[in-house]
Amino acid sequence: MNMNIHVLKNAQELGREAAAFSAEIINKTIDQKGMVRLVLSTGASQFETLEALIQLDIDWSKVEMFHLDEYVALSEQHPASFRKYLKERFVSKVPLHKVHYVNGEVNLHDHIAVLTHEIRKAPIDLALIGIGENAHIAFNDPPANFDTKEAYIVVDLDDSCKNQQVGEGWFATLDEVPNQAISMTVHQIMQSEIIVSCVPHQVKAKAIKDFYTSDVSNQIPATILKTHPNFTLFLDEQSASDTF
Repeated sequence: MNMNIHVLKNAQELGREAAAFSAEIINKTIDQKGMVRLVLSTGASQFETLEALIQLDIDWSKVEMFHLDEYVALSEQHPASFRKYLKERFVSKVPLHKVHYVNGEVNLHDHIAVLTHEIRKAPIDLALIGIGENAHIAFNDPPANFDTKEAYIVVDLDDSCKNQQVGEGWFATLDEVPNQAISMTVHQIMQSEIIVSCVPHQVKAKAIKDFYTSDVSNQIPATILKTHPNFTLFLDEQSASDTF
């Protein structure tokens, strides 16, 4: 299994450790290349890591950030908007060189073409990729498309994914969750030089058990991460409780 696993006491410790680990990669890459290309995921599981990361000593003016996914036709003003999330929790707090948002409110075909052009200019140095309650990565719900070589695609969201969004408080009811999203593909995620996954909380315990004990399968999309040559997984005691 091509991964390193760290189990911390709680989400706060996980966030601090994962942020320090990621900052070391970012700073080393800046020293070597002069710039770093970073992918960030969103959601409740990333709160602690992003909060810790913005407090560390990083030359953010040398960081180009790519956004992982966004709902189709959801206003940026909506509390669940991932653009809103990133702007409030990260982008407004650090002076990034450039940011590439996923925007579900524009012409999707043209927007995906632009995102694809930008992300494929050079390798992604570091991707922080969450794992969902249904073991999705980005919005690649099971059965995830492991075959496409596109960079971003429009995906249909399954009910387990939608229920997670309601459970985390982003939407009041299942019916309010959009049916589709733009998502970075599994293929594109796997092209990242280094992948770090931060997965705290009890609600992720089953997903982590399925991820760890199962063979690689598009029914458990996160299992593909086990084949990546440089993958590190950060858990807390709750998310690790069914596995370790």
